[in-house]
Amino acid sequence: MSECLRRTLLASFIAASAFVLSACSDSSTPTQTTSVAAQLPNILAAPPATTAPLPIPAAPQVKARGYFLMDYVSGQILAASNENERMEPASLTKLMTAYAVFHALKDGRITLHDMVTISPYARSQEGSRMFVNVGTQVSVENLIQGMIVQSGNDATVALAEHVAGSEPVFVDLMNQYAQKLGMSSTHFQNSPGMPGPEHYTTARDIGMLSAALIREYPEYYKWYSQRQFTWNNITQPNRNGLLDRDPTVDGLKTGHTESAGYCLVSSAKRDNMRLVSVVMGSPNIRAREDASSALLNYGFRFFETRRLFTPGETVVSTRVWRGAADEASIGVIEDVYVTFPRGQENTLSAAADVPEPLLAPLSPSRTVGKLRVLQNGRPIATYALHPLAEVQEAGFFGRIIDDVKLWMH
Repeated sequence: MSECLRRTLLASFIAASAFVLSACSDSSTPTQTTSVAAQLPNILAAPPATTAPLPIPAAPQVKARGYFLMDYVSGQILAASNENERMEPASLTKLMTAYAVFHALKDGRITLHDMVTISPYARSQEGSRMFVNVGTQVSVENLIQGMIVQSGNDATVALAEHVAGSEPVFVDLMNQYAQKLGMSSTHFQNSPGMPGPEHYTTARDIGMLSAALIREYPEYYKWYSQRQFTWNNITQPNRNGLLDRDPTVDGLKTGHTESAGYCLVSSAKRDNMRLVSVVMGSPNIRAREDASSALLNYGFRFFETRRLFTPGETVVSTRVWRGAADEASIGVIEDVYVTFPRGQENTLSAAADVPEPLLAPLSPSRTVGKLRVLQNGRPIATYALHPLAEVQEAGFFGRIIDDVKLWMH
């Protein structure tokens, strides 16, 4: 056989194989996930241990039906008890009312300077009040302070009516936002937090809501640390006593009814670490404050939070098939934070789970795997992985060569 004929037959075989493999790779090429070690940044490279790691004690025993302690940035749970049990939220409900009001402000549907005419229904609310009068006009900004600082049920209903036209429609918005935030064990019947058979939440759900409120609306968070507010010549203090007991506490909300007990959501920031504590069903005001303080101190003393990766930072480099480039840098599009016991940096590791084969084209908007952060081999956080740059498809012959290599592989 002549050399020319041999080359012709070989080229025909490759082309025919590539045609079949190309057709398969576009829609049905089997893939599997492979896991590769991801190098942690040097900031976590712990020096040689000269002493044993600090032991982590159990969470403190507190007087509450349920509690939940989480790191705000990483979202990791540091302590919890009965966190998924349905309980009455009382005025913790106003956290969701505020979330919906802030959303309306962000969308431009209302403004802080809107003047709200107080309805008889808003004025008729019992319990804690701002003491607004029927027919008077009060700005949205003042009503928000009346709702947050004074826990005014009248101010809360007035805001609900202004945002949605009526309180029942506003409550429907509250429940929609709850579902969107993943508060799967929460349902609201009213905006201030009055008891009702279908008005319930959990400590975990309230923790998730609190973190979302701080994260999404930082410009309004200042009101949660406001010590007092005066309206109608009546000055009322913020009911969160931890604001005076602990200078690192800057929020969030108290709640109380006879059936719900005493509740408190606290947030504090120390050394660039923020924690959120939820205490529900305490027997009295002092007990809820002591419980919140004990949980916050436990979290700050025995845990720390570090940033592992920043957006655009390469986590792993991996082979790309049928692409104009042979390799792609894979990373995250959000900051990766992890919370772990103090002094135990050397127990952390990370693994990148990526599909094999990874086929071009690739775009930063495409999820191509996940990053798992582990402590002592146990997963504690998961983040999506993305290509950090576009990888276009190779030319016709480049795709043929890779298809044949995949077929032979």
